[in-house]
Amino acid sequence: MTQHRVGILGGSGLYQMEGVEVEDSVNIETPFGAPSDAYTLCSIDGQEMVFLPRHGEGHRLLPQEINFRANIYGFKKLGVDRIIALSAVGSLKKGIAPRDVVVPDQFIDRTHGREDTFFGEGIVAHISFADPVCPELAEHVAAAVENCPEDVTMHKGGTYLCMEGPAFSTRAESNLYRSWDVSVIGMTNLQEAKLAREAEICYATAALVTDYDCWYEEEEEVSVEMLLENLRQNAATSQQIIRHAVPRLKEERTCECGSALKNAILTAPEQMPAETKNRLDIIIGEYVK
Repeated sequence: MTQHRVGILGGSGLYQMEGVEVEDSVNIETPFGAPSDAYTLCSIDGQEMVFLPRHGEGHRLLPQEINFRANIYGFKKLGVDRIIALSAVGSLKKGIAPRDVVVPDQFIDRTHGREDTFFGEGIVAHISFADPVCPELAEHVAAAVENCPEDVTMHKGGTYLCMEGPAFSTRAESNLYRSWDVSVIGMTNLQEAKLAREAEICYATAALVTDYDCWYEEEEEVSVEMLLENLRQNAATSQQIIRHAVPRLKEERTCECGSALKNAILTAPEQMPAETKNRLDIIIGEYVK
């Protein structure tokens, strides 16, 4: 049976959890520049895993400074075909409380000017993105959350609004997003999801709630101590999600993510610039000879 590698995008140190066997750390060169950090190659229960801290070790990168294209390209180059994103978010619904986990199935983009496609410079492709999350992988992530030994409340489905940052929302913006029926708000996952789809990699998010966004004036003032404790607990929950989800992903994919580019590339091969074609070889090579 083909060995599948699972990519993990999250905070620093998740690969140091119990049960993970670390094998190597590799720096990947990409045509799009440097990824956030070195990739850690490891395994859990015999399932190969590749970990990358999206903000760099020690959380050095603002959301706008993350090289999303390089990060996803590096995963593709390392043979990853599924990515689980672990993300800290704010809640836009009273029923989604701090320390809850949301497995969203939709995104809204409120960023601007970020690089979110591999294409351009002579090659045009338009992927289908109506359903931006892999349903198959999301099911596995949701099941992993339900199996967490801690008392964790899971919300399956919902919308993740990706804002520009680095400042948080104004109260007016927060209430606007609530009127759109948004579930949670974060700053990173939209670009990752788009690029993963272009790279034919399954993508799903476990969004871990740290606090309510600023719309919620009824909430007692959140202290630094409370926020840090929520982050600490969410980090422990992230480890449990990985522990339960990754070993489930040894089977072949049956979703459509692995053929997302099949009818998406519009440029005739003979019209493609050689340099661009070569740069995208690991992305489009199956379809363009």
